[in-house]
Amino acid sequence: MDFTLTEEQQDFRRVLRSFVEKEIIPVARDYEHEGRYPTEIVEGLKDLGLFGITVPEEYGGLDLDPVSFALVFEELARGWMGVAGILGSHSLSCRMIAVHGTEEQRQTYLPGLATGEMRTGLGLTEPGAGTDMQGILTTARLEGDHYVLNGSKMWITNARYASVLPVIVKTDPSATPAHKGMSVILVEAGTPGFEVLKDIDKLGYKGPESCELLLDNVRVPQENLLGGVEGTGMQQTLSALEWGRVNIAARSVGVGQRAYEEALRYSQEREAFDQPISAFQAIQLKLASVATNLQAARLMTYWAASAVREGRADGETGMAKIFASEMALDAAIDSMKVHGGYGYSKEYEVERLYRDAPLMSIGEGTNDVLRTVVAKSLLAGRTAVG
Repeated sequence: MDFTLTEEQQDFRRVLRSFVEKEIIPVARDYEHEGRYPTEIVEGLKDLGLFGITVPEEYGGLDLDPVSFALVFEELARGWMGVAGILGSHSLSCRMIAVHGTEEQRQTYLPGLATGEMRTGLGLTEPGAGTDMQGILTTARLEGDHYVLNGSKMWITNARYASVLPVIVKTDPSATPAHKGMSVILVEAGTPGFEVLKDIDKLGYKGPESCELLLDNVRVPQENLLGGVEGTGMQQTLSALEWGRVNIAARSVGVGQRAYEEALRYSQEREAFDQPISAFQAIQLKLASVATNLQAARLMTYWAASAVREGRADGETGMAKIFASEMALDAAIDSMKVHGGYGYSKEYEVERLYRDAPLMSIGEGTNDVLRTVVAKSLLAGRTAVG
């Protein structure tokens, strides 16, 4: 089994790392503390073509393979996890449109989304429905040649910048099981009744906005039904979320990598009892544990990404997301311990990593729920171990 990146992937990673080192790391801490939106960084992402990573080449995108897709989020999160979030929701939405949209929908939206001239996200979560998507209450009622949408959404990344937003709704609220009555509708910015109510203040994951949305009698043309067929929204969304779990696992690896680098550097610079603290066995044990789990999470993420390329991979992506996200939190905590009192200061990077890390165990399905997804995949024989 070959765990080596191709030469093209290695070159791509070098380009990404150079961008992160020059354009993100020097400003991330200040931007985050100021609550400043990273407009300049977003422009750099556009210049690199990264808004088109899941858009087919025929519509102007890069159409990256899943491992290269993972590299993007690993490297960006190493610099600033919030910036990776701006690209994450956008990329999953682009993939939904590319795979499930009608040709007219692809032609209308994908070229602009590929360049970043247009932006997007995912309108999934609601105040009373997160991981349980079948519990959503937002509805879309067909009146003539328009759907009328009513409901609300929460925690929507890119909501203020989205030119078009795929929103999951119930076109048949009485359907049993509920997922057979769920659809995705593309809602364009500026549509009357479609309103961003507020930005939600967060512990970490600064940079991108996370918003509450209101849909009050929003009229959307019938041709904006994703794929043109009602009742397929759950399947469309879940197929995108497999890539989403690779995205989250890769972001976790990026956060873990940065936590390791900060701990390693600090342990070699900080002295106690007339020697670097890296000379103490207690510190060495922490560094070894972080490095070991980090590399295991990286390999599992690439393995899951490779499985996505072969088809359905809910078990593999679930495993990778669970392991990598828990690694990231452990790495941030251990890095903070290596830093001692300075790790609690906003002057050091590890404080931000510590606040960013917990999100990965929650986003794209909580880890506890994902364990049941993995178990079902194992029992169904879709995922093999050993």
